[in-house]
Amino acid sequence: MDIEAHALITIPYDNTGIPAYLAAKPGQAVRPGLILIHEVWGLNNHIKDVTDRLCKEGYEVIAPDLIAGTDAVKVVKQDLAKAMFDPQEGARRQVELRAMMTPFGSSYFAEQTIAKLQACFEYLANKPNITKIGVMGFCFGGTYSFNLAINQSKLSATVAFYGHADHSDEEIKRINCPILAFYGELDTNLTDKLPQLEAQMKKAGKNFESKVYPGARHAFFNNTNPLTYNAAAASDSWQLAMRFLEENLK
Repeated sequence: MDIEAHALITIPYDNTGIPAYLAAKPGQAVRPGLILIHEVWGLNNHIKDVTDRLCKEGYEVIAPDLIAGTDAVKVVKQDLAKAMFDPQEGARRQVELRAMMTPFGSSYFAEQTIAKLQACFEYLANKPNITKIGVMGFCFGGTYSFNLAINQSKLSATVAFYGHADHSDEEIKRINCPILAFYGELDTNLTDKLPQLEAQMKKAGKNFESKVYPGARHAFFNNTNPLTYNAAAASDSWQLAMRFLEENLK
């Protein structure tokens, strides 16, 4: 019986590299690869757990830490997760929340993040035992899953959990892979824009599916956040995502 490998690795990039968590079955001759993109909180235990779950489904998964070495490291605090979804706590820590989100709005940060994800794709693509490659992401990761689909023509599948997709028609035209997107009904910042995104995808002839979960909030998949976790939505979206990835990567 194969023993799964779970290890911290460094993906070649620039002069420093990208720290990442790898989950793979060494004895598996050929398998599809997946890039798993974390939430705004970075590469934490929740993302490592999801990486391990995907590995058990037969994928070689890398979860890069995309905020390592950036200004975001100085201001991202795990305990601010409550403040983002609790009005009272959010009001009390508004200054910290504003400071935390500032680095993510930088065009330089966005350019570097896409470049890092391209390096992750090349890392998997250069492995002889990797067949097709897909991407999955949550929140920040959902947003950059859309971005990678636009910028990497060889990507075979994209699963985006509650990600922003404010793109031009020209950018949408560059997508070559099918996309499955999930949203919570109460996450109106995203669901209000979904009809426009659906229209753009249809106009461009893209394979785009989406599902909105009644009563669910942003970050409904994250079982470490009791303020947002929705067990029914998380379970259903996982099953749909696994079916989608199997159809497009295996």
